[in-house]
Amino acid sequence: MVAISYNKLWKKLIDMNMNKTQLREMTGIGTGTMSKLSKGEPVSLEIIAKICLTLKCNIENVVEFIYE
Repeated sequence: MVAISYNKLWKKLIDMNMNKTQLREMTGIGTGTMSKLSKGEPVSLEIIAKICLTLKCNIENVVEFIYE
């Protein structure tokens, strides 16, 4: 079984002194998508790409798979 973790994203936001609302506004993603991210649910690669472009980082800085 594989779980999705966005903990690296939350750590990056803290390091950048940014909150989830600011990220949502900067990327243009919806509140429902932000809720999915907060719950560790899957989101589209397009959303991950928007986040990476906004934060100027790579996908491995945002999401990781946790193998159980």
